[in-house]
Amino acid sequence: MKLGRLFWKFFLMFWLAQIVTAMGVGVTIWALHQDPPTQLSRHAREHPLETALPPRPRLLFPLVPVATGSIVSLIFAWLLALYFARPIRTLQEAFEAEADGKLATRVGAAMGKRRDELSDLGHDFDRMAERLQNLVEGHRRLLHDVSHELRSPLARLQAASDLMHQQPERMAELTGRIQRDIGRIDDLVDELLTLSRLDTGVGQLAREPFDLVRLIHDVAEDARFEADPRGCDITLDLPESLTVDGNFEWLRRAVENVLRNAVRHSPAGRPIQVKVGEESGFAHLTIEDQGSGVAPADLEAIFEPFYRAANTKPFEGYGLGLTITRQVLRLHGGSVRAENLGESGFAVHMRLPLPPHSNL
Repeated sequence: MKLGRLFWKFFLMFWLAQIVTAMGVGVTIWALHQDPPTQLSRHAREHPLETALPPRPRLLFPLVPVATGSIVSLIFAWLLALYFARPIRTLQEAFEAEADGKLATRVGAAMGKRRDELSDLGHDFDRMAERLQNLVEGHRRLLHDVSHELRSPLARLQAASDLMHQQPERMAELTGRIQRDIGRIDDLVDELLTLSRLDTGVGQLAREPFDLVRLIHDVAEDARFEADPRGCDITLDLPESLTVDGNFEWLRRAVENVLRNAVRHSPAGRPIQVKVGEESGFAHLTIEDQGSGVAPADLEAIFEPFYRAANTKPFEGYGLGLTITRQVLRLHGGSVRAENLGESGFAVHMRLPLPPHSNL
């Protein structure tokens, strides 16, 4: 292991401190053992033979204690400096590895069983590295998925353009197909821009108190245009009012994404229920449908970008709606989760913090 500058600073400072301490103790002992000149008493002057004692030997300068203390301090200073410098060196190497793109680097195991600030710093580094790795991998997957999603409509546009040149009589038919694919690309780009803005925290810029109940009424009214032709009644179980603090448009979009998903996946003629309650300083919004739900292992995956459940129909969205909902709620300090309701039914639970003194 290469010993860095911090190691030598610790080592020299502790060693010098120990040497000075050892020398000070040694000099003090040496000084106390010297016989100061004293005046003989009258009895000693009158009876010199009776009081004569052998002279006390003078103690030489304590080279042996000082040398021993220096050697011992040298060992302890080395060990102490190594104790501090080793985890710092480990962290430095880990940062260099992360900078080189080795995102799987972790230092928790290298910290051993120590319990101090340096160990806490190592665990903080591991959390940071894990978060960074997830973000980078998520962006890579997002780039791959976007490329995949754009490839199909662009290929159809190219094919339609070629056919228009070869078969002008089909222009009206092909123009409609081109417009549909352009609309799908436009929807995808709009959702990607929304997700990008949420990732950068733009949704936090404009917040104000508003009535969550009014927002849900507005979203439900719009959703009924899709639900009524399928015979799906949207029932509301809401308080008279519930004030929250946030961005009205972002939260409207978050709730709308979930409710429209419920309308799409609920069987024809089956009701969809929207409920709102309050508990422990949070507003709880639940949207339930009687669809087939998703596989238990995919209850978290449905909030990832471009995820599609097995029962999703072709061209039925791009799998970004629930991702946007999760990001919106996170920016507002809330959360979202999904669960299957028995053999037939699916629910999405949204949790949003209430401002102080908010009442149902």
